[in-house]
Amino acid sequence: MAKATTGKSRFKIQRSLGLELPGLGKPGALERRPYGPGVHGNRRKKISDYAVRLKEKQKLVFHYGLREKQLVTYVKQAKKNTSRAWMDTLVITLESRLNNVVFRLNWAPSMAAASQMVAHGQVMVNGKKLDKSSYIVQKGDVITLSEKGYNNQAYKSSIESPRMATVPACFTIEADKKKGTLSDYPLPSDIPFAFEQQFVIEYYWKVK
Repeated sequence: MAKATTGKSRFKIQRSLGLELPGLGKPGALERRPYGPGVHGNRRKKISDYAVRLKEKQKLVFHYGLREKQLVTYVKQAKKNTSRAWMDTLVITLESRLNNVVFRLNWAPSMAAASQMVAHGQVMVNGKKLDKSSYIVQKGDVITLSEKGYNNQAYKSSIESPRMATVPACFTIEADKKKGTLSDYPLPSDIPFAFEQQFVIEYYWKVK
């Protein structure tokens, strides 16, 4: 499962997918061997259409720290929302999860670290402590940390050396980096890695 990845498996996951997933933490995972796993990983292999679509889906599972069942649930919910394309709704949901918001504000070095901060009650939404990483932050919500959160080494190190180069435009963050607001809905372009959403649409086309 995505949540139980170790340092070694995180490297293998990214190498098998052929790209770095920011949510898994430390950058530079592909610098040593930028090709697939195994002795013959550097040889070009023809992969099936299914495998191509599966790989795009796996990017979401591993970056956001989800289980397959969770992602399927989000897909089903997104398809019931007729106000916009279901893929756009899915992106908004994934990018608005509380652990992802903490990560995208550069308050944690990885999705796992962000989830731990949430689980320990160090994250607040509109002044209320929440401990569920899956909580969906709403447009206009204000995110802060508890005193313990601001003293958390993960937060301090992330402020000094941010994992992400920039904070997405959908967030407004104070100059002291101690308060963030979801000021607009996230966009597919906010996903911080190379991603072909059409392949995910095709992978889940039968899901209702």
